[in-house]
Amino acid sequence: MNFVNLSLLYKEELLQNVIPFWLEKSQDNQFGGYFTCLKRNGEVFDTDKFIWLQARQVWLFSYLYNKVEKRPAWLKCAIQGGEFLKKWGHDGQYNWYFSLTREGKPLVAPYNIFSYTFAAMAFGQLYLATGNEEYAHIAKVTYQTILSRTDNPKGKRNKAIPGSRDLKGFALPMIMCNLSLELEPLLEEKILNHTIETCIHEVMEIFYKPELGLIVENVTAEGNLSDSFEGRQVNPGHTLEAMWFIMDLGVRQNNPELIEKAVGIALKAADYGWDKEYEGFFYFMDREGAPPQQLEWDQKLWWVHTEALVCMIKGYHLTGSEKCLEWFNKIHDYTWKHFKDPEHPEWFGYLNRRGEVLLESKGGKWKGCFHVPRSLYQCWQILEKCK
Repeated sequence: MNFVNLSLLYKEELLQNVIPFWLEKSQDNQFGGYFTCLKRNGEVFDTDKFIWLQARQVWLFSYLYNKVEKRPAWLKCAIQGGEFLKKWGHDGQYNWYFSLTREGKPLVAPYNIFSYTFAAMAFGQLYLATGNEEYAHIAKVTYQTILSRTDNPKGKRNKAIPGSRDLKGFALPMIMCNLSLELEPLLEEKILNHTIETCIHEVMEIFYKPELGLIVENVTAEGNLSDSFEGRQVNPGHTLEAMWFIMDLGVRQNNPELIEKAVGIALKAADYGWDKEYEGFFYFMDREGAPPQQLEWDQKLWWVHTEALVCMIKGYHLTGSEKCLEWFNKIHDYTWKHFKDPEHPEWFGYLNRRGEVLLESKGGKWKGCFHVPRSLYQCWQILEKCK
């Protein structure tokens, strides 16, 4: 494998294809923020604005400005999105809505904790790019709100009947692994270290079940397996994304054992989640082999595969695992063949099980300027270090 050429491939795809697409096609020059519902050629087909995706794009352009090059256009793009979020994205107390109209009128109330996590990421990175203390304040207040809601992320909008089947989900502790590192420059060391230790414990000892060799998406309040649709659910993409977060924490803590454990879990998840007939990773699976409740269970999604690329090349770089390198090559071939659009910029998001394009759109309610460019950046940087 020629790591130099591969690194250049990822770098050029990021800087010459994907980033120009979002810079040129997504910015709302009239009301601020970003359009994310974009057809194959970048034409806007819906103008609603989703807080997850607004915040992720603020983060992405701030991050590129901080890490790659001080391009004024990148910073301008990040600031205008941040200012839109600051003005319209919350209720005045930094409780972040889920979605807005184009003009900024709230559509869906602040029920979704991930609106908060990505808002905190966005303003933390935007602060690092600008030095604006107001952005730092927003990031820290939002982070504290997240910590206060970890036991009941949905708050009063939780529809479950208390005491009937109390489950807790994997997604929040997983995201907190990454978010805590993102906000490290802004947080008190005591709070940061406690949160990181808690997240590592949750991910690697509560949701990871060694008797299965798998991470499950939901466990009981006591941390046990639940024989229910939610309790049997496995999401290979979540596992693979989480394991590169854990590897980053292992590097921060100088903990090679944690990194090795993360690599082992990732390799098991990849083998478990790979479609042996048509290739690519399944979206959802049932750990008992029962029919999953999600009708889209066998679709092949962009974010699953782009996060898997980061996980495997990072695992190889940190441990020298040849199995990780083999998986990276396998996922690379599938991803670039099926998700990259040969005619227009940016990548497709949704394939059917056979790997055929299901939706030609480049963005929507869930896909925006995040997983593809973040993965391209990560792979570019890691491949440059590989030998």
